Amino acid sequence: MFDLIPDLAGALAQVKKGMDLSFFIMLGGMILIFYFMLIRPQKQQQKKMEDMLKALQKGDKILTRGGIYGTIEKVTEHSIRVKVAEGVVLRMTKNSVASKTAAGDEGKE
Repeated sequence: MFDLIPDLAGALAQVKKGMDLSFFIMLGGMILIFYFMLIRPQKQQQKKMEDMLKALQKGDKILTRGGIYGTIEKVTEHSIRVKVAEGVVLRMTKNSVASKTAAGDEGKE
């Protein structure tokens, strides 16, 4: 009967080691899921946006983050000049561009 006590203590120690290992495996799995579901797609989207901003050139039709449609008149390192109407040219940072648009998208809803 007294032989069961050391065996029970050894069994409990093994179960505890198994729980620690499974906890770290589960934690690692959650970190991987978090990375592939949130961090990686956000980095890809940010890279795509940076590439689009670097490729801006005169004559491109754009939509700003403020909802203004226009045509790029001039591109500098950090800013652009956008023609929004006849005789109206706005100077803004490149980061204010939300997307390039196709010609004629200005009037669509």
